[in-house]
Amino acid sequence: MITVSDVSLKFGEKPLFKDVNLKFTPGNCYGIIGANGAGKSTFLKVLNGEIEHDSGEISISTGERMATLVQNHFAFDDYSVMETVKMGFPKLYELEKAKDAIYEKPDFSEEDGIKASEMEAEFGELGGYEAENDIEQMLSGLGLEEEYHGKMMRELDESQKVRVLLAQALFGKPDILLLDEPTNGLDLEAITWLEEFLMEFENTVIVVSHDRHFLNTVCTYICDIDFGKITQYAGNYDFWYQMSQIMQRQAKDQAKAREEKMADLKQFIQRFASNAAKSRQATSRKKVLEKLELEELPVTSRKFPYVNFKADRAIGNFVLDAKGLDYTDRDGVHLLKKLDLTIHPGEKVAFVGMEHNAISAFFSIVADELKADAGEYNWGQTTSHTYLPRDTTSYFDNDLNITEWLKQYSKEQDDAYVRGFLGRMLFSGDESLKKVKVLSGGEKVRCMLSKLMLSGANVIIMDDPTNHLDLESITSLNDGLVQFPGVVLFSSHDHEFISSIANRIIEFTPNGIIDRMMNFDDYLADKQVKELRAEYYEGTGIKVKF
Repeated sequence: MITVSDVSLKFGEKPLFKDVNLKFTPGNCYGIIGANGAGKSTFLKVLNGEIEHDSGEISISTGERMATLVQNHFAFDDYSVMETVKMGFPKLYELEKAKDAIYEKPDFSEEDGIKASEMEAEFGELGGYEAENDIEQMLSGLGLEEEYHGKMMRELDESQKVRVLLAQALFGKPDILLLDEPTNGLDLEAITWLEEFLMEFENTVIVVSHDRHFLNTVCTYICDIDFGKITQYAGNYDFWYQMSQIMQRQAKDQAKAREEKMADLKQFIQRFASNAAKSRQATSRKKVLEKLELEELPVTSRKFPYVNFKADRAIGNFVLDAKGLDYTDRDGVHLLKKLDLTIHPGEKVAFVGMEHNAISAFFSIVADELKADAGEYNWGQTTSHTYLPRDTTSYFDNDLNITEWLKQYSKEQDDAYVRGFLGRMLFSGDESLKKVKVLSGGEKVRCMLSKLMLSGANVIIMDDPTNHLDLESITSLNDGLVQFPGVVLFSSHDHEFISSIANRIIEFTPNGIIDRMMNFDDYLADKQVKELRAEYYEGTGIKVKF
């Protein structure tokens, strides 16, 4: 158990949070939410001792082990995958090294034998003999198959390293588990595995995440960082959200009532201030008015960008027809094999499955950014499309500031117009003059969303758009795509995002595509789809969960 008593922290003159009092108990999962910059990741670092708080006390039950998801993806490049995961349980890892060192001694003595025997017993009690099997199952569940288990960490790409570091945090069932954005870099299969793991986890979990479905599935409590405070609510994310909406409405009603009372008091004071008979009442009301003016409601730190896609023209009857698309990447991987696909008006299509590179290749080809090896595709004459790729690096490799960058894509070249547009995307004041090359991942995506909105296209193509966005931006984008009257082709690892937008699901598998005109939750529950998925994944060694 962790007990947080009167903890405060400020950076410079700005208090991040003040007088925090919380308890985190075994058997519960606590979701930490709040706007960007509210202090979610910082709070986890305060809990694990990485950052020292200014005042108050954090106490952890005696003998309890805490594990944290490591954010430095290069920290273990000199170690193997298996060894990196084992290092997540330091006591077991050090014991195994010490035990092996004794056996390697050239002058192995009887005393060494007794010591080794004692170590073997402790090693067994800590689960050492099952460790490698547990690690292999964990890595496979997270989508890292056996061929990678013996490799060095430096040989893995970013996504694969994330999975190993997550396995490291989970290994050995720590008493307290701190996870900062654990679903980043994971596909839906791995997220489902992690959800199941955490639901069965008997100890304490504290997690920061922007994935609403994940928070709803695993969390028993929500800790909201806002107004410089951390408030704990029983229930999952949806319960907190509904509660917050009720509380906001109540606060607005109170503010309205207060404004009406202030107006009445001001009117009375102005009317009777010079009237001797009424002057005492006027003075009394003036004191009430001054008190009301001092009582300001706290301002939320949450900011929602304004995402609204408008098409310059209506879409016609013919949208997109692709026939026989074939593509092999530079590494010789055959990603698209004679792909036939037709998109119709009114469709919002989610592309799902574990063949992420194949989906990205298809998007890049139909967005005219990549040339297919064979086949053809045709857009309807009344269509215009705009594209948000998974990797946006090339768009920001220049010395432009944000205003100059966005003007490249705007018909209206007036600075005030472009800055006003950026303001709606939370780039206010001097922020609109920041150089684009120094922007964070989330800021770059918001810039790209601005570009897409300015395009006036009636077809939007998005490859994993929720990556790097906070909950507020994801919610705004989600709402914007639901309201958009045109066609949307998108991929995502966000269950809620897919289920609320898509009316058609296309799954890319190693042995072809599964195409169904239905929403995502119906797709997951469909018996025929399950049978077809089992057939398409048979012999691949891939265990499908979602």
